[in-house]
Amino acid sequence: MSEVTADEGVTLQLTRSEAPVLFEWLARNDGAEALAFEHEAEQQVIRTLEGQLEKGLREVLDLEYAVKLAQARSHVMDAEA
Repeated sequence: MSEVTADEGVTLQLTRSEAPVLFEWLARNDGAEALAFEHEAEQQVIRTLEGQLEKGLREVLDLEYAVKLAQARSHVMDAEA
């Protein structure tokens, strides 16, 4: 088994619909005690992911964010059907 180094990267790919759905869930659960973290590193990774999503999503700053989020959720569910 090879050792994991800090220099190695992993790329995750989300659709334009999946990204705001995930961001909303992360933001809503930020600091929630319902999420049981076994180690501080897990919480740090979640915060980093949330920050990256926030930077990459124009929708977050849109005045019609709630509407766009609802559309994204519908699109995700339609894609799964």
